[in-house]
Amino acid sequence: MPEGNVTIFVCVACRRTRADLPEGYDQPGLSFAEALRERIARDGGTLPVEPVDCLAVCNRPCTVALAADGKWTYLIGDLDTDAHIDEVVGAAASFAASTNGIVPWKERPASFRKGVVARVPPLPVRQQG
Repeated sequence: MPEGNVTIFVCVACRRTRADLPEGYDQPGLSFAEALRERIARDGGTLPVEPVDCLAVCNRPCTVALAADGKWTYLIGDLDTDAHIDEVVGAAASFAASTNGIVPWKERPASFRKGVVARVPPLPVRQQG
């Protein structure tokens, strides 16, 4: 898996309503981040998975961001631990292999096509001097 400087950020603050739990909610990002780490490690990868307190997409848990220096950042919502871990890992590989972070539509898994919240341009390179 070409990893480069790619990081997967996972929102761990979002709450999903769950009537079957005493608290009335769960925080799917917590289990999603752990499942991603386990899946990447199982394949011998070193891709970092970073929990973050909020990606401001609270109505679409679970949400992740794929980011790397010099590349567009993807923000994807409505992910599920049981259904989308492999898709996120595959999308991260496509993202890492791209020159600018833009993953062709055909290479995006269904969850990314449906769940894209935003694609944010990279910061411009600033010349010091």
